[in-house]
Amino acid sequence: MRFAMIGCGNMGGAVARAVCRGAGAGSLLLADHDNAKARALADELGCEAGGNEDAARCDFVFLAVKPQMMADMLAGIAPLLAARKAAGEAFVLVSMAAGLSTARILEMAGGQYPIIRMMPNTPVGLGAGMIQYCAVNVPEASVDAWLAAMAPAGRLDALPESLIDAASCVSGCGPAWVYQFIEALADGGVAAGLPRAKAQEYAAQTVLGSARMVLESGQHPGALKDAVCSPGGSTIQGVRVLEQRAFRGAVTDAVLAAFDKTKEMGRG
Repeated sequence: MRFAMIGCGNMGGAVARAVCRGAGAGSLLLADHDNAKARALADELGCEAGGNEDAARCDFVFLAVKPQMMADMLAGIAPLLAARKAAGEAFVLVSMAAGLSTARILEMAGGQYPIIRMMPNTPVGLGAGMIQYCAVNVPEASVDAWLAAMAPAGRLDALPESLIDAASCVSGCGPAWVYQFIEALADGGVAAGLPRAKAQEYAAQTVLGSARMVLESGQHPGALKDAVCSPGGSTIQGVRVLEQRAFRGAVTDAVLAAFDKTKEMGRG
């Protein structure tokens, strides 16, 4: 199987790293409108760089360009995709574009092709990512091959396409807000007298360990929070302040704001 990544930005690069671990660097071709960026990433990963038409000849064609660039990019490879279909060649498009439905991607591509829509997040590059996906008219063997290539990325979860946008606003956008929280937690440590490097290490490891507790214990986050809060202790005082500042409401509103923007991009 040959995999191709059209678009070598932050997310494309993160997924490319996962593909290299899952399928091998020799199976991956990178393409980008900035040829130098594609070549630099290819040199780093030990894979091949080429143009969009080279990528469009592969078995799995990852579409990792920004939503507003998708139509122009697909118009450039549409004749090649149509010729491949007419010749009976099997291939799968893999869209990573926020807000764009599979139907919209296929409309831009000018044909009815097998397509996987996936929403990754940047931790896939470390093997600790979260990917939601749906497959439309993709043979089971091809889905299995794609899942095998993506397995080193982290967790994968099949979802109805109607839920993909909401999911992407939790796990796709979420890392940015988690980084904000880690930074703020470290800032608090510095304000209390910790050296910056120590505060950042402690904050990041605390978030990592707390996330594992949620995933591996199966307990509700509220129950885990209560287990840390001793009566009359310091932790519950911090919880009280966060509740006063509408911490949970602000995070919920951030997800909904991202969701509204994602739907807006899909309409554009």
